[in-house]
Amino acid sequence: MRLNLLHANDRAGEYPPSFYAATRAEFAPLPPLAGEVHADVCVIGAGYTGLSAALHLAQRGYRVVVLEAHRVGFGASGRNGGQVGSGQRLDQEALEATVGRADARRLWDLAEEAKGMVRGLIAEHDMPVRFYPGIAHACWTAGEAREAQAYAEKLRRDYDYDQVETLSRDQMAQLIPSGVFAGGEVDRGAGHVHPLNYAIGLARAALAAGAVIHERSEVTRVDQGTKPVVHTADGRVTCDHLILACNGYLGGLVPQVAARVMPINNFIVATEPLGERAREVLAEPVAVADTKFVVNYWRLSEDNRLLFGGGESYGYRFPDIIQTVRKPMLEIYPALRDVRIDHAWGGTLAITMTRNPCFLRVAPNILSASGYSGHGVALATLAGRLLAEATGGQAERFDLMSTLPTPRFPGGAMLRWPILVLAMTWYSLRDRLGF
Repeated sequence: MRLNLLHANDRAGEYPPSFYAATRAEFAPLPPLAGEVHADVCVIGAGYTGLSAALHLAQRGYRVVVLEAHRVGFGASGRNGGQVGSGQRLDQEALEATVGRADARRLWDLAEEAKGMVRGLIAEHDMPVRFYPGIAHACWTAGEAREAQAYAEKLRRDYDYDQVETLSRDQMAQLIPSGVFAGGEVDRGAGHVHPLNYAIGLARAALAAGAVIHERSEVTRVDQGTKPVVHTADGRVTCDHLILACNGYLGGLVPQVAARVMPINNFIVATEPLGERAREVLAEPVAVADTKFVVNYWRLSEDNRLLFGGGESYGYRFPDIIQTVRKPMLEIYPALRDVRIDHAWGGTLAITMTRNPCFLRVAPNILSASGYSGHGVALATLAGRLLAEATGGQAERFDLMSTLPTPRFPGGAMLRWPILVLAMTWYSLRDRLGF
């Protein structure tokens, strides 16, 4: 099975059709790489990680060249649910068990910095995107609701975080009028954004700081060494430092990373504008994620469309997206059965075995960050800053992230697909049976 998904479901050099692409800010195409170029740092991938790294490196005075196979924000950065969540991908209890209380606190503080970065960068660079506060976590069972309440108390007690408001069944039904949830909570310190416009905002900021971005410049080979050489079809970049920011679209370019990071596909639909019926979906303009293992997530757009994400696939081609997503959407909102779907799209993100992000030093002068496992809007932005720090010799915070365990998938890059399919099929069955 071909593992590079850059061309499996999308047209070369174009944004895939989506609600985000239809409402994106203006961003003129940038020329592809041609000929030989020298740079202090070459960054592969113009998503949140790569663009944030380029911005922070350029601000430090480095000559930075970014190579993007398609367009800025083409991958998961321009297609995701837009949720800017608190904490790491794993909760603090799991992190305490893994790295101890002291480092768990440091990881929490880094994640808080990441959220603040998103809001700060939007304001500082006058980006064409707005940050909307609030993410609700909707629990399907009473047991999950009790766990959410206990976790909110832990965050207040141990992490001085008082932004989580717990909700009873009735309070959750007021927020989400479908009435199917047993309770949950709202994190007022989290939020959501238009993800593609945020990526475009980062690209504009990086360019203004002096970085060079080449679109339609797919990397075909990387020669490691004291001065890595990065090849495309029409040129090459010789650099002192190389940053890999490819996430689910890495393919087999660097096997050390590919063995730990697994691409999976996720899907979103956008309904027609709901008008007054939007009140049947959400009483407040917050984003929502539920407690299914294969998470459902949704929010309202500025023109009152329901943007609903759900379903995963692990193969090469996308399935019927509307059919895949409509089923969980109607489980929560059966009254929307008659609503038209105007947009449906998929994208490829990346997960790790442990769901921890994969920060890896491939070689002394080659760094990688990826595998955010669905929690990447804020953490990928932070990753760019940490990659810039580590490139400049201040590696303490990058090294802290790299201590999170991200073991190789069993069977390596070739067998990780069928093994993951078996595991995810089991968890999907648990979701359907209500375990």
